[in-house]
Amino acid sequence: MTTITTRTVEYPADGLTMIGHLALPAGVDRRPAVLLGPEGTGLSDVERGRADALAELGHVALAFDLHGGRYLGDPEEMLARCMPLLGDPDRMRGIGHAALDVLRAEPRTDPDRIAAVGYGTGGAIALELGRDGVDLRAIATVNGLITGRPGEAARIRCPVWAGVGSEDPIMAPAQRDAFTAEMQAAGVDWRLTVYGGALHAFHHPTVGHTVRPGVGHHPRHARRAWRDIVALLAECLPVTEDPSPRPG
Repeated sequence: MTTITTRTVEYPADGLTMIGHLALPAGVDRRPAVLLGPEGTGLSDVERGRADALAELGHVALAFDLHGGRYLGDPEEMLARCMPLLGDPDRMRGIGHAALDVLRAEPRTDPDRIAAVGYGTGGAIALELGRDGVDLRAIATVNGLITGRPGEAARIRCPVWAGVGSEDPIMAPAQRDAFTAEMQAAGVDWRLTVYGGALHAFHHPTVGHTVRPGVGHHPRHARRAWRDIVALLAECLPVTEDPSPRPG
């Protein structure tokens, strides 16, 4: 296991003081970086642990905040904040750009080699950064198959991988179809993995508070989804890549 260092970072976004979790790999050289977004409940130790795991693989990783340092365990409170947010691409982009600025400002980050990975609301934000034309090497979204404004997916400049549970009532088949149709029409290099028998937030360990109907942990598919994300990063954001500028 590689020795990593971590620290909290505070930054303004969406009228709040966000508190993110930055994880750095061993060494002093610049590394490819990953922006990591949480489910609608907000940043928790689950996402902090994932950022740490990415740092152990050699990436700089920032798990960003959604709610000004709060974790919204009450489903009604979470929906009251997230539903308007998910309906406002500019707000989502503002939250994503604020975190991206923090990640780019980290001296260990290679600003030309950044990927965005997100779950639920965090995945929707990752996609909106792509639709805003941000130069990313890859986008991965789990449970966040949200369609954007007409035509803007054509701005996505990198491969997109999406994962969803087959029994997810929140990301229902019609929504999946709309998302994949958007990606295909825009000429995006996209992939969709459907995990059989999995519910919404299948990747997230069981929590000790009330959750929405249709939410449930699926340990086997959670491990598979993580391996799929790591494989995407190995393909599109290899740690050993020559950091010289890309041609073209």
